[in-house]
Formats: sequence, C-alpha cells, structure tokens
Amino acid sequence: MAERHEKRKAVVLLSGGLDSATVLAIACREGFTPHALSFDYGQRHAIELQSAKRLATMFGAEHSIINFDLRRFGGSALTADIDVPKDRAEAQMASGVPVTYVPARNTIFLSFALGLAEVIGANDIFVGVNVLDYSGYPDCRPEFIDAFQKLAKVATKSGIEGQPVTIHTPLIQMTKAEIIKTGIALGLDYSATSSCYDPSPDGRACGRCDSCQLRRKGFAEAGIPDPTRYQ
Repeated sequence: MAERHEKRKAVVLLSGGLDSATVLAIACREGFTPHALSFDYGQRHAIELQSAKRLATMFGAEHSIINFDLRRFGGSALTADIDVPKDRAEAQMASGVPVTYVPARNTIFLSFALGLAEVIGANDIFVGVNVLDYSGYPDCRPEFIDAFQKLAKVATKSGIEGQPVTIHTPLIQMTKAEIIKTGIALGLDYSATSSCYDPSPDGRACGRCDSCQLRRKGFAEAGIPDPTRYQ
C-alpha cells in the first residue's frame, strides 16, 4: 500500500485584502493545509474581517481571529482619530512613511503567527508584504522579513531544535498588476476582498485612499475589470 503523506500545515496571515487573499491562494496551490490568522485590533476598516471570513471559507481554511486593541496606542490613521489621506498623487504615496502606517503591526502579527505555528506543528508562515506598491511601510521590506526570520530561529523551541519556521513572502517584489494576474490564474474572486482604509458602513470602498488608488491602478494595468464596490 502506498504511504499516505499529510499535507504540510502553514499559517497564512489573512487581512481580507487583495494581497493576503492572493497569498492564501498561493499557499493552497503549493500544497499546504492553510490555517488563516486574522486580527481585530481596533482598525478603522474592521469590515475587512468579513472578507477574511469569506475567503477562509472559500479556501477551506481553518480560521482564527485574534482580538486586541491598538487604539490604546493610536499613532495611525487606522487606529486613531486621524484623517485617512485621500487623493494623493503617486509621487506623494512613494515618499516617506504615511500616517496609515500602524506602529509595529507586522511585528505583532508575525509574533502571533509564530506562536500558532509552533502549537499546530507548522514550519511555514505566509504573509502578503510587498515593497513595490506599498508606500514606505518599514515592516514590508525584505530587511524586516530577514530579521524576523533570524528571530524565529532563536526564539522558538522548533528553531533551536533545528526545525525553524520559514516565512514566505511570495508577493514581495511583485507589482499590484502582477499580483492580480496571479490571483486570477489561481481562480481567486477578488470581489470577496476588501482593501479600503476608509470604507462606508455598508462596506463600499472610498476609491480615494492610497490603498484604493493602488488597487484601481493594479486592475487597470492588469487589464482586468475591477470588481470593487466603490462609493
């Protein structure tokens, strides 16, 4: 009788946005059993968690949502009473760290993912960071991922026992158009995703924040109709 091989488990950080949804599809294509991990951290656009739930169900992934409140720190337009920038030119978006940066967010998220990975016996974490189409977030750069990879190796039982977690960043050098084309090729329905930083109460995207503009630009450059519901 042929020996049965269990699929490897992977923790996939799933915000409900375009990038994380694509990463979830990629993890499934690569043969992993995905355990999706989302966060309700007091974000202005918490409606994205509805998209995360839908996506986890679509891909048959186990799904956990961790609750904590980064509004207690503030410091970001996503977690404090600070206006989300709108209608910024491409040059503005490419310059400096924007006010939508949430201090240490990816460090926090990856720390939770690392803990979950150890508990469920996963040696792989997938995250949708990207350096080309995101405006200056320090925790989306390869240097950050490399540093966290080294941390994971020395900070965990699995790491010191010679089975360190690998952090996968399949989108890190891709344009938004390339990401969208990849997702479409994998059968991903982008109408199930939510990217807007300042959506209406019924979930319609503003169409004017940095994230909406990058999403619109990506669909246009990919030559694919944008399924987003805009205000």
